[in-house]
Amino acid sequence: MNWELIGNIATSVFVLGGATLCFFGGLGLLRFPDMLSRLHAATKPQILGMIFVFIGVAIHLHNLAVIGMLVLMILFQITTAPVGAHMLARAAYRTDQIKGDRVVLDELAELYNDQD
Repeated sequence: MNWELIGNIATSVFVLGGATLCFFGGLGLLRFPDMLSRLHAATKPQILGMIFVFIGVAIHLHNLAVIGMLVLMILFQITTAPVGAHMLARAAYRTDQIKGDRVVLDELAELYNDQD
């Protein structure tokens, strides 16, 4: 077994694993019943799937400039996706798009009910 074959196998495993995670994240967006569950499906598996795909690309290309760019893209996604999901969840809460029976602990109720 040579290193090129091992690299190709590792690339295939990471890209297929990442694509599978992205697929199930998209499926969760369609299947989950409420906004908060859909946001969970949109952020967690999507970011991990994207990281796996980028690792597969980095293994396959062996280029330091490309690897640096992929690392920057991963860092950007890790920092922006959770913040975006948090802002969407906060906006959904403020516009009463979240079903109250699905929320176990509502820490924002006292904050927003005092302003009314």
